[in-house]
This record gives sequence, C-alpha cells and structure tokens, in this order.
Amino acid sequence: MQKQAKKYIEVCYSPALYDYYRNDDAIVVVSDILRATTAICAAFDNGVKNLIPVGGIDEAREWKAKGYLVAAERDGIVLDFADFGNSPFNFKPDRVRGRTIVYSTTNGTQAIMMASGAKQVAVGAFVNLSALAGWLLEAGRDVVILCAGWKNRFNLEDTVFAGALADKLTGSGNFATKCDAAVAARDLWLTAQADLVGYMEKAAHRHRLKKLGLDDVLEYCFTPDSTDVIPVLKGDMLVSHTDY
Repeated sequence: MQKQAKKYIEVCYSPALYDYYRNDDAIVVVSDILRATTAICAAFDNGVKNLIPVGGIDEAREWKAKGYLVAAERDGIVLDFADFGNSPFNFKPDRVRGRTIVYSTTNGTQAIMMASGAKQVAVGAFVNLSALAGWLLEAGRDVVILCAGWKNRFNLEDTVFAGALADKLTGSGNFATKCDAAVAARDLWLTAQADLVGYMEKAAHRHRLKKLGLDDVLEYCFTPDSTDVIPVLKGDMLVSHTDY
C-alpha cells in the first residue's frame, strides 16, 4: 500500500500577512483566544444554532434592527446596542440555545471573514484544541492557522495556541511543516505549556482586559479541552461541524 503523503501546516501571525499564506485548498483555522474564538466555542457548547460574523459596526446595528441577538465589541468594550460582548461567559444556555447570534469583534470576526475563500474555515481555541486536532487529522488537508492578532499586530496568545495545534498535528506523524512561523509558534508553546496561565501574564491583551475589569475569563480561555465543539463556516454563518 502506498504511503499517504504528509499534509503541511503553516502559521500566519497576523491578518496583514494572510495574502502570503493564502491556500484555497487548505483548511484555515482562525484563532482569537482573548476572546472571540473562545467565546464562539462557548456559544456553540451552550447550544447556539448558528452565528453570523460581520465586520462593521453599522452592519451589526442593521442586524439588531431586524430583531437578531447581537454580540459586538470594540477594544473589549460592549457596543451600546449589543445584547452581549465577547466574553465566553456571556453566552448562557438560557439566552442562546437554539438562537442565531450576529457577532462582530475588533479582530476575530475580521479574520474569519478574510479567510472565507478557503476550502473550509474552522474556529480554534484552547477550549477545543484536541477535538479540533482530531477533526483536522480526519479531514486530511493542509492547514493554515490564521492568528487574529491585535489590530494586525502579532500577539502572544494566538501564536501560542497555533503552536499547540501545530505540535499536536506534527506529533501525529501525518503533518509536517516547512514554515518558520509554525516552528517558532511550537517552540513558544513548549515553553508555555507547563504553566499556560502564568506564561500569559506577559501577554499585552491580558493587561488590556485587566484594565477593563474583564480578566475573569483568563483561566477558562487557557484551559484546554473543555469542549469538543468545532464551529465551521458554512456560507456566511458559523455552524457546528456536526451540521456542516
């Protein structure tokens, strides 16, 4: 039996670099650990039906006028017309189960929309790390991890997550990488993994959240494998991978 060729994994540290990593045959995993992609996973874990990512504030406001629930923030602050911000603790089962939510954030939803031309787009976070890795192994396609970053800048938390996922995929023997960004991200993960919450004390966005009194989510955001949900993009909305 012919040995199956390994698939490749790349890491893109910022949406500003995405054109250099664009691969329309790959699965793109978007990570925005603090807090958009973690919150999306939490919403699906708590029974949301689907989630519509939008880029602009005006568009989110228009969806609100149509009667939709809207989660929207800029720079960590909940917009005045929104029902939710982007804390994973906002999406309680009694408020979201079976509902459609329109979602707009500073970085994460922009990255999801940017990646929408890929073969498939999935939402990644530490909370669904192992489930996501298993799903990618089954899919058997090249993977690009797109870090949402902070306003097109590199950030620590998304990159360390990318390294954790790269470590799982390359460790399986089914994936390889020739991408220096993936190698560096994996090295960061290997440094951070023994005390991930402690390591993330260094992260700039952790300090932004603390100033806003929003750092109650840190332990949740950096605890791997609390859910097996994998949100994926289907058309213009995110659904559970089981509904794709």
